[in-house]
Amino acid sequence: MNIKAYFKESYTELVHKVTWPTWSELQNSGVLVLVATLIIAIIVAIMDLAFSKIMEFIYSLLY
Repeated sequence: MNIKAYFKESYTELVHKVTWPTWSELQNSGVLVLVATLIIAIIVAIMDLAFSKIMEFIYSLLY
């Protein structure tokens, strides 16, 4: 397959076979990603704080 045929087939597939999301679907997906990211960030922050406090306690016992 030559490069010209590759690009022609790629264009045809993108135009006729790919289902593109609507603007509303993109916005909903964006909000979902934002909420999931915030939840994961909060969970990681809580884990980090807990681990930090545990390590402070352990170090206070040793020194």
